[in-house]
Amino acid sequence: MARKVLLLCGVLTALLYVTMNAFVPLLWPGFSVFSQTISELSAIDAPTRTLWVALGTVYGVLLMAFGYGVWLCGRRSRPLRIAGALIIADGVFCLFWPPMHHRTVLAAGGATLTDTLHIAWTMVSGVLMMLSIGFAAAAFGRRFRAFAVVTIVLLVAFGAVTGTYAGSVQANLPTPWLGVWERIDAGLLMLWLIVLAVALLRRGDVTATRIAEDARAAA
Repeated sequence: MARKVLLLCGVLTALLYVTMNAFVPLLWPGFSVFSQTISELSAIDAPTRTLWVALGTVYGVLLMAFGYGVWLCGRRSRPLRIAGALIIADGVFCLFWPPMHHRTVLAAGGATLTDTLHIAWTMVSGVLMMLSIGFAAAAFGRRFRAFAVVTIVLLVAFGAVTGTYAGSVQANLPTPWLGVWERIDAGLLMLWLIVLAVALLRRGDVTATRIAEDARAAA
């Protein structure tokens, strides 16, 4: 039961993040999910920063709990244990994510160390999740591995498109579609968390059924 609760945290993590992206922007008049990044919701002096950081803390805790659940499922699978450890590490990173400044501040040359660390955190988090997808895929069959490969390819593609807007954000220039590409990228990651959680829950149920059947047969 404890393992199932931990795995369900993966589904809750994804649902929470989607909810955050749907409702928090509504609290910032004039904010555009079409052209502004997710990170701007937690930018220094942003009207939504306090709420986003609070919800982000819950997100990080849920992600760590899910990672521990994945790790527990990997008692006989080293790749799955590694995937769980990587997910836990990403959850820890999420708890200490450095904020960026507003675009106007960046354009005026007001960037500081926190902006550099924000970019570094984004890169490290991305690598951790990519690795976790790869290691988790090694613990499953062909269909799940194919899903993992497609997910990684799409994450890289949309991440690359998002990265092309970096200069425009720094210069406070228009960034049409930036918010769309980034949110699709984030949505793909949330979908993977849900699929992994469901796959592990189903595999656990099958294992429990087989153990019960073997016990009845032995009796």
